[in-house]
Amino acid sequence: MKKSIYCLLLIAASCCYMADAQAQTIKRHKKWRLAWSDEFNGSGLPDSSKWGYQTGRSGWGNNELQFYTAADTSNAKVENGRLYITARNNGSGDRQYTSARMITKNKGDWRYGKLEVRAKLPGGRGLWPAIWMLSAGNKYGGWPESGEIDVMEHVGYMKDSIFGSLHSKTYNHIIGTQKTKGVFIKRPYDKFHVYAIEWTPDHITFLLNRKVYYQVANEHKGHEGWPFDQPFYLLLNVAVGGNWGGKEGVDETVFPAAMQVDYVRMYDYVE
Repeated sequence: MKKSIYCLLLIAASCCYMADAQAQTIKRHKKWRLAWSDEFNGSGLPDSSKWGYQTGRSGWGNNELQFYTAADTSNAKVENGRLYITARNNGSGDRQYTSARMITKNKGDWRYGKLEVRAKLPGGRGLWPAIWMLSAGNKYGGWPESGEIDVMEHVGYMKDSIFGSLHSKTYNHIIGTQKTKGVFIKRPYDKFHVYAIEWTPDHITFLLNRKVYYQVANEHKGHEGWPFDQPFYLLLNVAVGGNWGGKEGVDETVFPAAMQVDYVRMYDYVE
């Protein structure tokens, strides 16, 4: 009997230890204050005091096929309380595929905080919607030295997955060392989901529908591995094709295809 009780106590202690160890592994900051948001309550073009555009057809380092337009409601518009970023197939030419790449640079730049984006993704092979962040000042040099935070990436041929990733000089996809994790997502095309990060000096934590699925810790070994101590801005876009998004080709029947965004909210990190 005493032996049985001892065993039960040992098991209970072991369970408590494992739970405590897991809690220490995923560290979260819980004090946040709303600093910037767009609820998309207007109509027509997105609010120009909050959003700008990156334009052109350059492949964007990934051999992407789309031409990004500026202030064109066929590719970026606000309607019925939502932002629509729409990729279109126009038939042929340099602008066969058009889309929008919206940015908050110089209108919303943040160093640490909690970002939440509630969105419904476009479905279809060859589409590559993304919610991500880049350095506002390239403090440590060009990509990847100054870092990239991929809050959410989705490629159409993997319809049940989204990915959260970090890129830096030491850790990036060009050399196959990126910090990344994919997670299962149910019905990303007909339901809204909340994609988020919590970014502090010590961790970047990735969340889907407010549940943590990945966390990367600052190793404190310099900016080569952690350039995330400087202001970053937000990007929202729908790419077409590319090295990853177009790996299995482009389904021409999926156009027009829109990423719908219900809101974007950025919270300050409060000490």
